Formats: sequence, structure tokens, C-alpha cells
Amino acid sequence: MNILKNKNFLILFIGRIITNIGDSIYYVAAMWLVYNLGGNAFYSGLAGFLTLIPSALQFITGPFVDRWPIKRTLMITQILQAILILTIPVAYYLNVLTIQLVLIVMPIVSFIEQFAYPSQSKALPLILSKKELVKGNSFFSFAYQGIDLVFNAISGILVAFLGAVTLYLMDSVTFAVAAILFATLKISTSTEEKVTHKKGIKYAIGTYLSELKEGFSIVFSSLMATFLIGSIVANAAIGGMLAILPAFADNRGGSEIYGLYLASISTGALVGALFASRMGKFRVGLFTIFAFLIGSLCWVLSTVLPWTYFAIILYGIAWIPVGGTNVIFAATIQTVVPNRLLGRINSVSASMSTIAMPIGSLAGGYFATITNSTFVFALTGLGLAFVSIVWFLHPRLRSLPKADEMSPETFGLDFAEVHAKGQE
Repeated sequence: MNILKNKNFLILFIGRIITNIGDSIYYVAAMWLVYNLGGNAFYSGLAGFLTLIPSALQFITGPFVDRWPIKRTLMITQILQAILILTIPVAYYLNVLTIQLVLIVMPIVSFIEQFAYPSQSKALPLILSKKELVKGNSFFSFAYQGIDLVFNAISGILVAFLGAVTLYLMDSVTFAVAAILFATLKISTSTEEKVTHKKGIKYAIGTYLSELKEGFSIVFSSLMATFLIGSIVANAAIGGMLAILPAFADNRGGSEIYGLYLASISTGALVGALFASRMGKFRVGLFTIFAFLIGSLCWVLSTVLPWTYFAIILYGIAWIPVGGTNVIFAATIQTVVPNRLLGRINSVSASMSTIAMPIGSLAGGYFATITNSTFVFALTGLGLAFVSIVWFLHPRLRSLPKADEMSPETFGLDFAEVHAKGQE
């Protein structure tokens, strides 16, 4: 069955495309605006730190995502982002725009996103069958990486011709359109959710801490906790890279090159997402070890090569294993974890894996001011190699089977026991 014939999935998919257009335009415009207003890599590092902090705190949103109606959450998040982003061009036209205002708006917008994306992921198992989940996640990755591919490159060029402030105005419109589109979604509310909503907000607040604890307990008592070891270091490196990328790209040609480097990240991740089904036919443990090692090598080589456009292509290749494994892991978790727990488990995992990104961003911006952006960019490429080392040294990770052969037992999970504890 063609999942695009599923009306709810089609609406969600198009909404995600529009949301990602807004995110791509916003990120390029915001980081370049901060870099120009501040004048050096430290400010872009600080902006990255403030923007990534909410990602590290995503575990806070998990129980709310599990409790709140998906459709309403998606609508409200898009409306709030549209309003907040609009404050930047308004401040500019009133001649009161400062770097402080941009640095305040960026983390708030990022925090709101921590409700939007988990809600979209939570919606997938409700509108698709288990057999369609890998394909559905591939479509979502295509929306995410494909849009980034096009609009990161376009936004870099538009920044040069129209200015970052104009892109903020365009961005606000995309979020408003996405809100209207999500309003047409029709997602059935489960019996469990109806009971929760009927009991009201007092009940939700009363159970929040226990659900938060449950999410941490499930993740850290399973193999998912071991995943985080390599992810933390890799994401610290990625945070550092994103912080110094405006300065690194500026040395190589300006905002157009910045857009192309961001587009190369999306291209590689998109290629990986599109081939995720084929990658899933390999044993996940061995594939991850070899793929991330090759990715790290390509990253470092792209830094030292003098040919800018060839270096950009090589850098994109480094992101192929990242895109592929993201899709495989997302589909696997959605398959083995009950939907009632999916929001808190996804948010805890995302928070823990990205907790080092803001620190890496701040550190990357600082070290780029006392050394140079090229050296820091090369150093961050070793983050992918660290993933390979961890997976090679850990016997359970190294021996992970094919994606479709995984089960709750593969991760050391017993959801019958978890449910019984939750009923106490």
C-alpha cells in the first residue's frame, strides 16, 4: 500500500515539510545574524549553546507529549513559533533589534520545538501499521533532510541577497501555514488518553513526576543507555562544529558556502535515510562500527582539502551513516516500545544523547577564538570515530542483529513489568 494515500499521513507529511522549511530558513538566518551582530565565532557558539540547551531538556516534555492531544500540540507549537520569530523583523523595522533579543528568542523557539517533533513521531504509530513504520520514518527523514538540503543552500544565498531579517519574516509565514494544515488532522484519541483528559490537569500534574521517573528507568535499565555513551561524545563534537561553521565557511567564501555546508549535511543524511531499508538488512552492530569510522575519515579529510566544493561533497558523505542509523533506530524503538510510553522514552533518549551538544557548542566557539575555526572543525570530525570505538568495544552493541530481528528482549526491556509498576 502507498502510505501517501493515507490522508492523515499525507497531512502530517506535508505539515512536516512546511515546518522543516521554516526551521531551515530560521536556523541559517539566526546563526548568520548572530555571527554578524557579534562579529566572531564566540557569539555563534553562545547562540548554539542557548539553542541546544532545550534539546538536552527534552525529557521534561515527554510526559506532556504522552498526555496532550497530538493535534492540539502541533497547532499550538506552530502558532507560538510564528509569533516569536515575527518579533525579530518587527524589532528591526522599529530600529530596536539587538543581539540580546535574538539570543533570547532562539532558545524559546527551540524549546517549543521539543514538543512538536516528539508529537509528530508519536502520531506515526497511530496512523500507520507496524510494517509501514520504517517507510513512514524514511518519508519523515526525507522531509527533514530533503528540505534542509534545498533550503539550507537557498537560505545561504538568500541571506546574501535579502538579508537575515527578511528570512525571519518568511519563516513566520511558514509556521502559520503549518498550523492551519495540522488543524485538518484527524487522529483517534485512545481510551487511555480520554480517561486522562477527563481527570484534568490536576491528575496530569500529579502523575508527571512518576511518568518522568518511569521514562528514565526504562532507558537506563536497558541497552538504550549504552547507545548514549557514543552519542554524547559525537553530539558534543557536532555541537562544536555547528557553532564554528559560520566562521569556518566565512573563511572559505561567505554565507553562500555556509549554506552549502549545511546543505551537504542534509544531503548526506538524506541519502542515508533513503537507503535506510537496505542498511537495515545488515547487522546493525557491525554496520554502525564500519560506517561511522568511514564517516569520521571523510569529515577530517574534508577539512584539510584545499578544493572547497570537493571538500563539501566529501563532508556530506560523512553524514550518510548518521541519516541511515537515525531512521533504523527510530523505527525500531517505535516497534518495540508501546505507544503509551513512546513520548517519554523518545524524549529521555533525545535529551541524554544531545545533552553534550550545547556544551560542545560553547566550547567550539571559545576554542575557535584562541586557535582557529579550521583546526576545531577537523577535531570535531573525530566524534563519529568515537561511536565506532564504543560499539566495537561493547559486545552487546557489536553483536546487534538486523533491524527487523530486534525485539524488546534485544534491549533488555520487559514492558509487562513496567505496566504493572505503573498501575501500582
